[in-house]
Amino acid sequence: MEITASLVKELRERTGAAMMDCKNVLKETAGDIEAAIQLLREKGAIKAAKKGDRIAAEGLIAFAVSADHRKAVLVEVNCETDFVARAEDFIQFTQKVAQLALQNNAHDSKQLNDVIFDAAENLSVEAKRQALIAKLGENINIRRIALVTSHGLIGAYNHGNRIGVLVAMKSGEMSLAKELAMHVAALQPLVVSPEQISAELIEKEREIYTVQAAESGKPADIVAKMVDGRIKKYLDEVSLLGQPFVKDQNVPVHKVLAAQKAEVESFVRFEVGEGVEKQVVDFASEVMAQVKG
Repeated sequence: MEITASLVKELRERTGAAMMDCKNVLKETAGDIEAAIQLLREKGAIKAAKKGDRIAAEGLIAFAVSADHRKAVLVEVNCETDFVARAEDFIQFTQKVAQLALQNNAHDSKQLNDVIFDAAENLSVEAKRQALIAKLGENINIRRIALVTSHGLIGAYNHGNRIGVLVAMKSGEMSLAKELAMHVAALQPLVVSPEQISAELIEKEREIYTVQAAESGKPADIVAKMVDGRIKKYLDEVSLLGQPFVKDQNVPVHKVLAAQKAEVESFVRFEVGEGVEKQVVDFASEVMAQVKG
């Protein structure tokens, strides 16, 4: 059977696959477009498996919030390069994953694997991920999902699609919740209140400050007071309530909340690629090696 340009075009429009890939699978399936779609999916799964071990530390953060603002999800979807992270297909995939995670109360990517992503093509989220890998040529994975619920409301903020924050509040206005989400994005607190810092972490900090203070040569009782003061400062620095409010550096967050009779339950902050060991590639050496080889 002759593989016409119109047949290739139809397959490409339906799958988003590269032109030559469409032409080749149509040849393999003697022009049967439904069989060709299935073959493209199978080939996509093979490509996905081959790329699965490649480091994906770029990507996007997206969130979705319920209509009553009492439930929200934050997701990170990774790829290998910033170029792919800016691709419209990748952006749409990330946003849709966030919406599906919210609809399905998912807090883990595995819970989304079999959820239908595209009803028209009957594609699951996992099948769509594999198809996207085949189309864009990079390892793509749904790295993490945070599901947050609140009896009050949830404020959300996304900075450049690279830093995302959800702040759950027991009481307070939405405007404050959004401002606090921006605050968390900028100042990166570890916990809501100092009481949530682990004793182990405090002890580690105390050991460091004790060594530093002892070098001053001051008496032991003075050193102890210096260390206690530094610990208190540290607890304020890493807790949301103790930090100076991002919109007014002269007022700590706990006073802002008290003035508005508001209370924070929890927060979640994602930043693209945090904690992922990135591979440093010397492109100049790579090119020279290819030229010489």
